[in-house]
Amino acid sequence: MLDAADDLLVERGFSGVTMEGIAARAGVAKQTIYRWWKSKVDILLDTLADDAERPLAWRPGSSPASPEEELTDQLGRVAAFLQEPAGRVLLALVGHAQLDPETAAKLRDGFLREQRERDLAGLGALLARHTGRPVDERLTGRLLDAALGPLFHQALVLGRPADPGTLATTARLVLDAAERESVTGAGRPPDAE
Repeated sequence: MLDAADDLLVERGFSGVTMEGIAARAGVAKQTIYRWWKSKVDILLDTLADDAERPLAWRPGSSPASPEEELTDQLGRVAAFLQEPAGRVLLALVGHAQLDPETAAKLRDGFLREQRERDLAGLGALLARHTGRPVDERLTGRLLDAALGPLFHQALVLGRPADPGTLATTARLVLDAAERESVTGAGRPPDAE
């Protein structure tokens, strides 16, 4: 059923996915679908959670790469994921969330919150290796936003994956900012001073 929902979204777009269509594609009764999920958004969120975990996982120390190369590789995996069927599910849900507060809440409170926690841990560890000291979580969050923003802009606004130059430049800017902030202490919370 999850594969059927994925396939329909890629073929027909968000508005073309229906509970009836998913049931027909999966070869099950519509009641079977409703027994597990209340809406197509719920099904798509489950497919996203299943399909995104491995491609978006951080892979620290998987090669003797520099922090810049490691971050560039991670950003490349995210950019590639956004072009895959599972990434299209994410982009469709992000788009729909702009019009539907319930979808926005489900997406933010579920998949996006969990993925952000993984991303903060992965980037935080990479930044600590790069700077030689732990980096404040708020600064890590700002740098994560700076790293992922161009990828989503390219996919959502321009309809294309981020090119290798954008990935490398973004990684370099994020690491340079982390280094500057960790030296000046500007990324520390006010009560840490």
